Amino acid sequence: MAVTLMNPGGLPQIPVYRQVSIATGSKLVFVAGQVAWDVEGVTVGEGDLAAQVERSYLNVGTALAAVGASFDDVAKLTVYVVDWAPDKMPLFLEGVARASAKLGTTPMAPGTLIGVATLDVPDHLVEVEATAIID
Repeated sequence: MAVTLMNPGGLPQIPVYRQVSIATGSKLVFVAGQVAWDVEGVTVGEGDLAAQVERSYLNVGTALAAVGASFDDVAKLTVYVVDWAPDKMPLFLEGVARASAKLGTTPMAPGTLIGVATLDVPDHLVEVEATAIID
């Protein structure tokens, strides 16, 4: 595995999240922002943040698998959420948990969650992009 995740001392110890990733691989993989589209381009979970988070993470997983990678290889995630507020965190984490169950891993590499006014398609509530390292 080309990426090691850790929570160094002196920073918050969040059980489902790591503050730092150490990458030692030789190939960088950049996954474009993935939204809650199915293979036909139809929005999944319209109006449902948890469903859209789940589908977006699953789409990232599909993109990673296409190049022989998985969430275990992700060094950094960037997540954009429409009209973000802290009270949306339980729905966000529910979507991540549902994706985790289907992926067989916890896709919580170090990352940044950014609240935005809107995304490219009004029905989209979340977009997830990833940077992975593979050998």
